[in-house]
Amino acid sequence: MAAVTLVLVGCNGSSPNPPSSGPPEVSVVTIAPQRVELTTELPGRISPYRIADIRPQVNGILLKRLFAEGDEVQAGQQLYQIDPAPYQAAYDSAQATLAHAKAEMTSAKLLSDRDKDLVASNAVSKQDYDNAFAALQQAEADVASGNAAVETAWVNLVYTKVLSPIAGITGRSVTEGALVTTNQTTPLVIVQQLDPIYVDIPESTSILLRLRRELASGQIKTSGDNQAPVTLTLEDASEYEQGGRLQFSEVTVDEGTGSVIMRAVFPNPKKILLPGMFVTAHLEEGFVENGILVPQQGITHNQRGEPTALVVDPDNKVELRVLKTDRAIGDKWLVADGVQAGDRVIVDGVQKVAPGATVRPTEVSSGAAPAVQQP
Repeated sequence: MAAVTLVLVGCNGSSPNPPSSGPPEVSVVTIAPQRVELTTELPGRISPYRIADIRPQVNGILLKRLFAEGDEVQAGQQLYQIDPAPYQAAYDSAQATLAHAKAEMTSAKLLSDRDKDLVASNAVSKQDYDNAFAALQQAEADVASGNAAVETAWVNLVYTKVLSPIAGITGRSVTEGALVTTNQTTPLVIVQQLDPIYVDIPESTSILLRLRRELASGQIKTSGDNQAPVTLTLEDASEYEQGGRLQFSEVTVDEGTGSVIMRAVFPNPKKILLPGMFVTAHLEEGFVENGILVPQQGITHNQRGEPTALVVDPDNKVELRVLKTDRAIGDKWLVADGVQAGDRVIVDGVQKVAPGATVRPTEVSSGAAPAVQQP
């Protein structure tokens, strides 16, 4: 049996599954310069362009509500009617008081004018003339006070008609029969102007400074009012059809977080954008004509946190490169230094090789066109 076994082994030749030999195989991407669009994504929330809390300026009972909740109202349109009866009575009383004061002033003026002529001929004493002139001045003051009282009563009467100071959409409202008081804390209704509309964008000061530099250098194209074009992506990932403008002028810094609030203005004729919605704003910063993009899977970091990549040289030997990255563009990094056009960067098999090793590179596609930047 042993002899038969030896013969069979000799007939089959060498032992099965011999160990493989040769350099390890890796996948590489050859770097090619390309035109890269630089776009910043800015998360934001919708805010109304104008907002007005409608509160009464006189006390009374609401007799009428002249709109339906959700209606679009115009600036100056009457929204409510407060019971005007007591204010109409106060206005009529002020008018009567003013008429009485005017009559007293007429009588005092006639007496003063007559005594003025008589005092010259010593027909009346100087004291009588002085008393008549003082009475005239008192009557004139009473007329002025009466005019002010009439004006105050008229203003209160006008305030029984509650008007909208802005054009916009009405929200939830109180109903007829409610007792309202002057300057109450709870508004009768809130009116919000939604066209145009704001997008409030919180962002770090570093990104704000970068955008300002690019704006000053002309890399970001702006309109004549120093506003940069911006587009929106809605919460359902759909693109908003109207373009807007990012404003750089009115910016405040939160002392607690160090972030800033930038505002973009968008037309909103169809009322698609509503206050409180979360959106993503896209700001086009310009283009890099000969940008170097390296797939993210080909970049690691050393112990000092520096980005590195393994590059295959013309002799198929591995080199370690320390990179200087600018920003992420989709699934790639925009690299400012460390690699150049024609370099072959290892994107698969990095764990199997070390700097100085010889490899067998296999070219793979670098993927689709770059996507939007993730700041």
